[in-house]
Amino acid sequence: MTENTGVGQRQGGAPGSRGRTAIADVVVEKIAGMAARDVLGVYALGSGFARSMGSMRERMPGSDSGKSVTRGVSVEVGERQAAIDLEIVVDYGVSITDVAGAVRENVISAVDRMAGREVVEVNLMVSDVKLPDDEEDEGEERQRIQ
Repeated sequence: MTENTGVGQRQGGAPGSRGRTAIADVVVEKIAGMAARDVLGVYALGSGFARSMGSMRERMPGSDSGKSVTRGVSVEVGERQAAIDLEIVVDYGVSITDVAGAVRENVISAVDRMAGREVVEVNLMVSDVKLPDDEEDEGEERQRIQ
């Protein structure tokens, strides 16, 4: 039986700490987008125009069928820190300040846990409010288009 005594010490520490891990901006964008969508009161991410364009892209043959997770999300990622900008649409009737606080908490927690980056700021732009009668209008428009 052989022993590996001293191997970690000769090579500069534990095997898990050797080398560098780079995390692409798009990874943090996806984490932040998913975390923001998980908050009750967030209807969607992105402006009305961005959502409309994304909806049209999703209907085109050959495009990916899922929603773009990064729509309405932009990030700056460094080696240890990240700054995140989100554009959200909230449901009518919810407290925007409560939703904003919950989004910040959820995004910061998710990015820290999954990407190991300290989130220095989460800036929110509430670009729209989803009204209850908007669904009826969207349904009528979809029926006309089909």
